[in-house]
Amino acid sequence: QVQLVESGGGLVRAGGSLRLSCAASGSIFSIDDMGWYRQAPGKQREVVATITRGGSTNYADSVKGRFTISRDNAKNTVYLQMNSLKPEDTAVYHCNADILENGGRRFHGYWGQGTQVTVSS
Repeated sequence: QVQLVESGGGLVRAGGSLRLSCAASGSIFSIDDMGWYRQAPGKQREVVATITRGGSTNYADSVKGRFTISRDNAKNTVYLQMNSLKPEDTAVYHCNADILENGGRRFHGYWGQGTQVTVSS
């Protein structure tokens, strides 16, 4: 069984910073792409940032220059450093990872349960 567990969310004032973490655990052979997504009330889930195993990154235009995604392959963990936060960044943030389980034949996408980020004005 594979699990993704996020942490680091909370309440912060506009202009502040938060760092999210997402650790994958279980019967893992390899992890390919990892990413962060968010869903605000009444809106669809949207991609925030993604990172390949080799470290190549992509960001949504709305967070470029403010957010930084990184990962520690030895710890099966992905991070999201969020600076200069805005009220419109308020959402539930979910991590996603493409994981090959031990004994598995192909990668599957897994989701964490989400962590709330609230930015007050």
